[in-house]
Amino acid sequence: MKKTLKKVTGTIAGLAVIIVLLGSVVVTNENEYKLIRQFGRVERVIDTAGVTLKLPFIQTADTLPKQILLYDLAASDVITMDKKTMLSDSYVLWRITDPLKFAQTLNSSVANAEGRIDTVVYNSVKNVISSMSQNEVISGRDGELSQAIMTNVGDSMAEYGIQLLAVETKRLDLPADNKAAVYERMISERDKIAATYTAEGQAEAQKIRNTTDREIAISISDAKAQAAAITADGEAEYMRIMAEAYRDPQKADFYSYTRSLEAARASLKGDSNTLILPADSPIARIFMGQ
Repeated sequence: MKKTLKKVTGTIAGLAVIIVLLGSVVVTNENEYKLIRQFGRVERVIDTAGVTLKLPFIQTADTLPKQILLYDLAASDVITMDKKTMLSDSYVLWRITDPLKFAQTLNSSVANAEGRIDTVVYNSVKNVISSMSQNEVISGRDGELSQAIMTNVGDSMAEYGIQLLAVETKRLDLPADNKAAVYERMISERDKIAATYTAEGQAEAQKIRNTTDREIAISISDAKAQAAAITADGEAEYMRIMAEAYRDPQKADFYSYTRSLEAARASLKGDSNTLILPADSPIARIFMGQ
């Protein structure tokens, strides 16, 4: 009986030691924080991976996520500055940066944090879109809208130990009941803008054509004036040369001879090869050697 009692006692003692040891060990992974609580109060925060110890039965360990988390907001209606209703569906990327603040303000609850994020981000989306026209909202879906929402949120979540990394819009659309009408109106507005641009382009093109035509006309007029001046100078030079040539008797006879030959050649053009001249004509005298 004594031996049996000792074995039972030893087994119980061993189990107690194992339970104490298991209750004292805290294992922290890379993607989590550990909060060591004593009587409900956070005594310390473990933010590095590894194995640490705590007081068994007195201290407890809570786990908080360290990785980036995603919260999907419910789709909701928002109204633009020009009183147009749109359907917004967004999601938020966030993480815990101060686990102690997170535990103190939100009772270490991710659900509580998501509720707070939902309120803050929805109000920010509503405020930003209400300050923009529908066209601005539609054209801002490539990043400007998200940036404006993040700017509006600011650091309002820092007091909860939370950092919002991004607010992205999955869907920003028109309600089904007025989508077709809005699209038709937008197409009509774009057509008007296109017509305005076309008219302005045609007017500018006509202005350029008129300017070019005027410059061409001026250039042609200047060229004609220069040509006339050159022709006049040439004729004057020709007359000067001729006058100078006729002033010398020998040159005058030579020019008379050449001019008579040119006149005869001009008369013999075509099928006519007979030249009838009076005996006293300059050409006849040249041919007769007078």
